[in-house]
Amino acid sequence: MYEDKTLVCKECGQEFVFTAGEQEFYAERGFQNEPQRCKACRDARKAASRGPREYFTATCAACGGEAKVPFEPKSDRPVYCSDCFARMRGEQN
Repeated sequence: MYEDKTLVCKECGQEFVFTAGEQEFYAERGFQNEPQRCKACRDARKAASRGPREYFTATCAACGGEAKVPFEPKSDRPVYCSDCFARMRGEQN
């Protein structure tokens, strides 16, 4: 029913493909308009509207090293550095 379409991004002028699957997704959601921007420009626009992310410094509960996290740590929950967090997730699988 749907076929891939080549569209031109209004932001950067590059061509991008509006796939048949994306068209079906738009139709299911009742979207009337085709996308105006390529994925890279859409992502950049979203990131710009959010602003910079604030990071907090905490002490890793496992190794005692410094951990930078994108949330404000609470004293009742442990915080782990990236290495310890990855190690713990690997052990759970």
